[in-house]
Amino acid sequence: MKIDVHQHLWTEPLVAALQARQELPFVRTEHGLTVLFLAGERPYVIERSSETPARRAALVEGDGVDRALVCLSSPLGIESLPREQALGLIDAYHDGALALGEPFGAWGAIALDRADPRDVERALDRGCVGLSLPAGALAGVDCLSQLRPVLQRLERAGAPLLVHPGPGPSAVRTRFVASGEPSLSDPLWWSALTRYIADMHAAWLAFVSAGRAEHPQLRVVFTMLAGLAPLHAERLSSRGGPSALEPDPLIFYETSSYGPEAVRRLAEIVGAGQLLYGSDRPVADPTEHGILDQLDWGAVGDGTRRALGPSRPSVPAGAGIRAAPAAIGASESVVGR
Repeated sequence: MKIDVHQHLWTEPLVAALQARQELPFVRTEHGLTVLFLAGERPYVIERSSETPARRAALVEGDGVDRALVCLSSPLGIESLPREQALGLIDAYHDGALALGEPFGAWGAIALDRADPRDVERALDRGCVGLSLPAGALAGVDCLSQLRPVLQRLERAGAPLLVHPGPGPSAVRTRFVASGEPSLSDPLWWSALTRYIADMHAAWLAFVSAGRAEHPQLRVVFTMLAGLAPLHAERLSSRGGPSALEPDPLIFYETSSYGPEAVRRLAEIVGAGQLLYGSDRPVADPTEHGILDQLDWGAVGDGTRRALGPSRPSVPAGAGIRAAPAAIGASESVVGR
């Protein structure tokens, strides 16, 4: 089965909940357009006609994919709102995403303000495949410590974690207070090539250096190839960090926004079996780079089953980062030849 592990879908319950808000993030209808406003980003037009479940299901079929998993878009900052505000929006997201039916599944979301492990259980009990968290909430050892009870509950349930670009609670408040409205001089792609990548790098470094020891059986999927963080192993070593990365069979990387060259290079570092397919629809068009036709779907399918499935492969002692002059990763490629 071919699974797209990373999509977003603007369901009616979520849009309606955002329309009812008076503070960022909110949705407004202007000149016949549905426009999303959020802190730290330029306004975004939601193409409602393209966001019907039937239309999106047709895109899944057109991509040649059997199933697609949707998640809450963390750059909205919903998870990091005050708990009372976040819970209503997250409920609306769950209501819409879990009502889509086939070929869709959904990642769960939780409020980060007074994060409650029971929220993880509720999301899984509703039928979510795992939990999605913003990278900014995991971007440091202290951040991981604050979320330890949540991650422990997810680990005990045998469900995976999806790390998606987006701010942590303090980042939302600081950015909005300090800068007010986003700069209109920044290109539309600015955040995706700056803050998103930095947050993904920080979350990856925090988890491999400290999180894995605390959560030895947690399966983690980093979106957007973790911003290519594993390719910086040499710089990590030269700046005083550990000298080698131990391949981790429970860390996975999905491909959204990247093409065959980046996917091939990362596969050489982490191993072909750790690569998953993700499109990030409707934000990105996966046909742009031709990645769908060039993936080795045998390797991707095997990785997807291990990342999402009920089996819990053991992690060798010392997996994550270690100081040893060993080779980094495997040489096989997830891109078909």
